[in-house]
Amino acid sequence: MVIFSYEAEVTTSIPPAKMFKAFVIDGAKIALETFPDFLKSITIEGDGGPGTIKEVHFTDSNPFKSVKEVVDELDKEKLIYGYTATGGDTVIPGVEKISYRMVLGESANGGSIAKTSRTYYTKGDTVIKEEFIKEGNDRALVMFKAVEAYLTEHPDA
Repeated sequence: MVIFSYEAEVTTSIPPAKMFKAFVIDGAKIALETFPDFLKSITIEGDGGPGTIKEVHFTDSNPFKSVKEVVDELDKEKLIYGYTATGGDTVIPGVEKISYRMVLGESANGGSIAKTSRTYYTKGDTVIKEEFIKEGNDRALVMFKAVEAYLTEHPDA
């Protein structure tokens, strides 16, 4: 098994607690509203905390059908969220699982800085290609910025 990690930072004008609520706590609802052409449904088994299982089902226009995620960590006070993608077809061949972690903090302008990390656990000696890492980072940035736009349009959310 090869373990490969990738870290990134994203900034937003939205305060950390509000962004955490929207991105994590209300994430399924907002994602379905924000990406109706991309997401078909999200089923959740559990209370949202560690051990909760989420299955995301994509629309037919997407090359992927689904992904299964298990919540590893949820700290509403420290604004930390982590989960592991363990199934579905978005986990690429040769990869056993991908763990994600996000820590939200306050930026200098009163907005948020999200420090994110992804850890890929491969099968055997599989090597993760740089373009796959970039695509994953680009998708995460699009989702984060979409939630920022949603909150700008819906300030009471």
